[in-house]
Amino acid sequence: MPLFDISALDHDDPPLAEVYGELRRWDPDGTRLAKVFRRTYDQLYDGQRTGRYRVDQLHKTEKTHFGTLIEINIQREFNIDDGEILDFKIAGHEVDCKFSHTAAWMLPTEIFDKLALVTKANDELSTWSVGLIRVTKENRRNSKNQDRKTELNALGRSRIVWLHKDAAMQPNALLRLPPAVADEIMSRPSGQARVNELLCRVTNIRISRNIIATVAQQNDYMKRVRDNGGARGALRPDGYLILSGDYTVQQNIASDLGAVVPGPGELVSLRVVPCAPNNGVEISGSWWRIADFNEPALVAAPKLPKV
Repeated sequence: MPLFDISALDHDDPPLAEVYGELRRWDPDGTRLAKVFRRTYDQLYDGQRTGRYRVDQLHKTEKTHFGTLIEINIQREFNIDDGEILDFKIAGHEVDCKFSHTAAWMLPTEIFDKLALVTKANDELSTWSVGLIRVTKENRRNSKNQDRKTELNALGRSRIVWLHKDAAMQPNALLRLPPAVADEIMSRPSGQARVNELLCRVTNIRISRNIIATVAQQNDYMKRVRDNGGARGALRPDGYLILSGDYTVQQNIASDLGAVVPGPGELVSLRVVPCAPNNGVEISGSWWRIADFNEPALVAAPKLPKV
């Protein structure tokens, strides 16, 4: 649902209302924008080649480049026309795209009195925000830096018309861990050892293909998850199920177990133990439930159906 009553804008700022309506029409629930933000972080980390997964691992120039990539990726996702002066033309109106990790958007003089699409994101919190503001004199600070740029003042920040505020994006599983645990996973000597350790330590959390690629740092990274020589076979004796969101039957198993359900392209690792019939979930002819914390797995986990 919209965060703002668009009818209130029709009289005050019709162009802003028209741009707002067009953006809502393109992406009503924010699903597409959420993917853009996730993709932009992953693009900058380049984890498969570098093993990086945190903003503080990026070079200063790469952090600055995030705003450029967000602009490019939003434009590509929605096939937005170039503006004549500003970045975009949406619903016939010039719109500039600004990103800030801290919501301190730098505003050059060429967007004064024009529309800005302000964006921010936090990978540790798995959140992102997109809003619209007209950069009027009363909405911006009087002071300027040496590049003649300024920022929104308190009134301007309060007047941002949010399309989505602190919305969820696909989580970065490595950032959900204590730093020491993530460092321990990444310190393993081989891609297979790192993937095995990841799927042991990160349970009941959605794990994206990109995280597997970051941990494996190999071209055939998904091979490290499979049965034949991969994590599924290696971890099954210890009671681990590695469920794939690419198979509806495995999504259903996760749901029936009361676990986090993986989406397409995601995995969820769980440790399970046998249980009495109807006290858990039937998998491949036997009954299973999620193991309690520190409960020993005395029986190997079942093989998973794919269809």
